[in-house]
Amino acid sequence: MTFNTVINMVSELVHQHASWVSPIIFFLAFGESLAFLSVLLPTTLILLSVGMLINKSGLDFWAIWSAAAVGAFFGDWVSYWIGHHYQSQVVQIWPLSRNPQILIRGHAFFERWGVLGIFIGRFFGPLRAVVPLISGLCGMPQGHFQLANITSAMIWAFAMLAPGAWNIN
Repeated sequence: MTFNTVINMVSELVHQHASWVSPIIFFLAFGESLAFLSVLLPTTLILLSVGMLINKSGLDFWAIWSAAAVGAFFGDWVSYWIGHHYQSQVVQIWPLSRNPQILIRGHAFFERWGVLGIFIGRFFGPLRAVVPLISGLCGMPQGHFQLANITSAMIWAFAMLAPGAWNIN
């Protein structure tokens, strides 16, 4: 399945079921931010395409933005929780079991940037779900993690949706 096919499917779904856009966006952003699942979802392109549909379809930008921000927040929170509670078992789960370099790079990134790395990692695909997982593994205090998590989730959701919604070039 190509990205254009996915975007066309999402576009058709948005037009047919506008009331479901916010819940769908929540789950897409959640999946994009969740460790392991984010590898399988082409969510960035879908969110950008939905952003373009907001303006044309008369959808409520702020409701969709809220859904994306909350979904991204909870995706990272769950990733952090998994890392915190399942420490050594995490490295045995796919895709980390087959690609240990992902964990090594994420750990180096986290060690270098700390709390700021949570914020920065949100904007870089492969790091998006790995950095929260590693912050949990490393025992980052939850309060520090959550501050960076909520702030970055709100900005990331805006960055994904606003350019298309307001035709920002």
